[in-house]
Amino acid sequence: MTLDIKSVDIKPKRETFGHVARRIGEGKSATRYEEATYDLQSTTNFHYRPTYNPKYELYDTEKTAIKMEDWYKFLDPRQYYYSNYVMTRAKQQDVAEQNFVFIEKRGLLDSMPNDIKKQIQTHVLPLRHYEWGANMNNLQLVSESYGAAFASAAMFHAEDRLGNSQYITIIGLLIGENEASYLDNAKDLWMNDSSWQGLRKALEDSFVLEDWFELHMFQNVIMDGFIHPLFFNAYEQEINSKGGTAQGMMTEFITTWYEESTKWVDKTVSVASSESIENTEFLNTCAKKYIPIVEKATLSLAKNLLSNPEEIVNEIKQNLINRLTKNGLSL
Repeated sequence: MTLDIKSVDIKPKRETFGHVARRIGEGKSATRYEEATYDLQSTTNFHYRPTYNPKYELYDTEKTAIKMEDWYKFLDPRQYYYSNYVMTRAKQQDVAEQNFVFIEKRGLLDSMPNDIKKQIQTHVLPLRHYEWGANMNNLQLVSESYGAAFASAAMFHAEDRLGNSQYITIIGLLIGENEASYLDNAKDLWMNDSSWQGLRKALEDSFVLEDWFELHMFQNVIMDGFIHPLFFNAYEQEINSKGGTAQGMMTEFITTWYEESTKWVDKTVSVASSESIENTEFLNTCAKKYIPIVEKATLSLAKNLLSNPEEIVNEIKQNLINRLTKNGLSL
């Protein structure tokens, strides 16, 4: 007896959900990111206005000066939805943990000069409070922004900032041999040391901004555009030749994350500016307002870190301006 097995190709009646098909075209297969993003936010049938801000509906396009014909143009170029975001970060966390194990196993911190350790404890560890503030600001973006495309990416960004703060805390504890007093000292520096007050004031001023896209520009574009290149690029290059190479290994997650997240940040600026002249003018105004503020705060910190602070901060500023110009602004 012979047995002939045949396969039958059953064509699905539809390739995706109706609201997704209306965007990408009938009969086309949607990516998981598209199905997890398009038109997820409610637009009608709100029962009441939020009591904490009754001027607006729960989701309201009037919460920012930016105007968009379609708010789902803010698609994340990384195409993150919950599943692939978590898997990506888990892999990166595995690499980071392997770096910490390697550093401890090889005793790399034992060979790090004491003056470099003290610099990190004094001039880098307070940055954990900056990252916590960035977490708060991005959660505000999740709360106030319009469209699931932007809000979901901001949510991932917020959790990443909390992770950055935790990694900086781990670095401080490793260098300080698990003495929690170093964390208390870092908080005192953040609150009282004159070199940190410019950044602290800028961050705390950002907490009360009402326009959520202005907040996005201030925090994710401009403040990050100065602070991350200073601490996790210029400073680490400065200490590499002085025995501080272990610091670069311990911050690998943060540097990799910044390079990746910049793709999303730049895309939001590019999409908004290309929508209208009014949007571009608003973004130009934000950039011209906040760049000098953050530049001054960054220079105050750079003087503690670098041998040529003015030159490096000016280079960081120019790189940021080049980024913004490339994405449609005129500065």
